[in-house]
Parts: sequence; structure tokens; C-alpha cells
Amino acid sequence: MRKVLIPIITLGLIVLDQLSKHWIVSHITLGEVKSVIPGIVSLTYLQNNGAAFSSLQNQQWLFAIITVVVVGAAIYYMVKNIKGSFWLVSGLTLIIAGGLGNFIDRMMQGYVVDMVHLDFVNFAIFNVADSYLTVGVVLLMTALWREE
Repeated sequence: MRKVLIPIITLGLIVLDQLSKHWIVSHITLGEVKSVIPGIVSLTYLQNNGAAFSSLQNQQWLFAIITVVVVGAAIYYMVKNIKGSFWLVSGLTLIIAGGLGNFIDRMMQGYVVDMVHLDFVNFAIFNVADSYLTVGVVLLMTALWREE
């Protein structure tokens, strides 16, 4: 059952990420800020040519290689551990979906669309795929730690 559901869920997550980015590009001009919940969260359309916190600007080839390696390793580990814990499989699914979501942006546009701005903390503007990656890594680390 997992062998069927996981690719469907992964594809659904990627579609959700791409739809959110498309909506931002269609409804907010570059650099514009729209408050969603005042003082808590706003939407800001940015084009990120780098990695986390806009580091390593314009190194698309490096990001492509890293993404292929990380997503490839996650897929390999998923296939080997398809019957693993729910948390392990969920973490890997989120990592794969997040990596591919941002990879699509980099290959199609040369940059990643970022949009979520947490107004209550000084933190980088991020996107849905970034959220998948962050939660996925936390779930994977927790699952691996619990298995030790």
C-alpha cells in the first residue's frame, strides 16, 4: 500500500508547492509585501538565486548537483526502508517533495520563488518546499534517533 501512496502523496506535495508559487507570482508583484496576519505573517514575493538565507548566489549548477544527490539518496533510502516507521517514511517523503519543488523552480526559472515572511522574528523569507525540507529533516532525525 505504501508503494502506491507515497508517490501520489509526494506528487501532491510538489503540486501544492508549485501552485503556491504560481499564485504568488500571479497576485503579488516582486518585492511587494501583503500582510496576512498583522505582526505574525505576511507574503512577500522574492526571487532567490541562492540557497538558504540567499547564500551562494547564482550557483545553479551546484544546487542541481546537490539536489540530485540528496533526492537520489532519499529515494534510495526510502526504497530500502519502505516498511520503516511512519516518521521515517514521512520525513523522507517531505525531503523528496521539498527538494524536487525547489529543483523545478531552479531548472525552469533559474531561481526559487520565496514568499512566506514571519513578521514576529528576524528570519529568512521561505516557501512551501522549504517548509517540507525543514519538517522532513526534523522527522528523519527524530526517527533515526529513536531507532538507535
